[in-house]
Amino acid sequence: MKYLTSGAILVTTFLASASFASDVYGPYPITLKGYNGDATNSVAYSGQVGRQLLHNSLKKAIGNGAPMNELKAYFNGSDLELPLLDPVSSADFKVDVTNINDVSKTNLAGKAYGGVINGWPGAMTGKEVLVSMIERAAQTENGYDAKHGHDYAQLVSKFTMGAVFYHQACDNYLDEKLEADNKPNDKPYKDGAYYTGKEHSWDEGFGYWGAAAHGATLSARQNYDIAKKKDMAAADANGDGVVNLKSEMNYAHSYYASAYDKGGVTDYYNTITKAFIDGRQIITDANGEALSDSARSNLKAKARIICSNWEKVIAESVFKYAGSVYSSLEKLKENPGDEALMRKHAKYWGELAGFSLSLHTSGQNLGELGARIDRLVGFGPVVNGSRVIGVDAGGNYFEMGEANADKEMVHMLKLQKLMVDEFGVTAKNNDKLAGIANISEVLGAGDSAEND
Repeated sequence: MKYLTSGAILVTTFLASASFASDVYGPYPITLKGYNGDATNSVAYSGQVGRQLLHNSLKKAIGNGAPMNELKAYFNGSDLELPLLDPVSSADFKVDVTNINDVSKTNLAGKAYGGVINGWPGAMTGKEVLVSMIERAAQTENGYDAKHGHDYAQLVSKFTMGAVFYHQACDNYLDEKLEADNKPNDKPYKDGAYYTGKEHSWDEGFGYWGAAAHGATLSARQNYDIAKKKDMAAADANGDGVVNLKSEMNYAHSYYASAYDKGGVTDYYNTITKAFIDGRQIITDANGEALSDSARSNLKAKARIICSNWEKVIAESVFKYAGSVYSSLEKLKENPGDEALMRKHAKYWGELAGFSLSLHTSGQNLGELGARIDRLVGFGPVVNGSRVIGVDAGGNYFEMGEANADKEMVHMLKLQKLMVDEFGVTAKNNDKLAGIANISEVLGAGDSAEND
């Protein structure tokens, strides 16, 4: 509701049947005028896949307690070998890559959101927030700061998905790069390229979405199981015995979309993926000529479908983890001081915060709504009656000692209601609103600085 407006990737022999042609992203022919090279497929988004792998591996490295130099390498890129930490081959799920640089020598840092993120202490840009989180993660045991309730593996992961992938796709490639004079279709994307400006811009957006090229031919359960590395047969579309991580894997937000869709209420994964496929066909049909005004208008309509539904996937995630935080608070009220429960609570809050911060990164100003979301989520979960409320001049967290679980639980209910009322979420995983008969009375309580 709120959303208003590299390298080659080989996709071959996916399916022999022409009936699936409109449901697979590529291959698409070379349309660039004057190209005389050997390339036959104009699809290219290995830089984006490389960043998906950097993100996966950075999350794993934080959780493994890797030192700062390793975390920086996954965030900033490196000329040295970057071992792929996730996904890795197993007996039941074999992948074709062990070194991320074999996919693309790239980085996350250079693509992170440059606007200020007010929902995190310090008034930092999106990139600065990630750098700060990574630095703090390196000072903890396996990425967990028990004092402040910060799970940095989750915070870094979920915010990277928004501040890099969602931001780059919906605030760049599917936005300004669709204008007539920006990366035009009758010129190469860059000197020496075998694809046009609009072809590659659209492909890069698809790479950030993170769906398998053949994902629209599968069920939501199959796509979910591919992301969870549980369905080698569904992933291995070309039957070569390994999962091609450039084209046969589901990553990041596309994985979450499949998770919601498997409940049978939503169809985010197919809606977004097919809009990408339809948009790419519009570009291909131009046959290397500049897009007409009507073609660009149709392309922009596909982009709006993609980004409005992508935003809903993130909002569904905010709804889900607000419910998880609510449930963990219920359990902590019954078992105060339980370290295992607190650890789980911190995990859920980290996921909630990472997704909620991501809503700010598409280039659409959420205004007052964004401030309400930020205040309901806060800067940290309730830990032993206190929570982080800011940072001092030295960058150290300071806390307020009057936080309580009941007030926080009301905040989570208000957050779920906002996701329904303002973003139109419908999967509603972990719905806590449905079980409260006097919800209007409950939501009228608990006014505080976080939600006034």
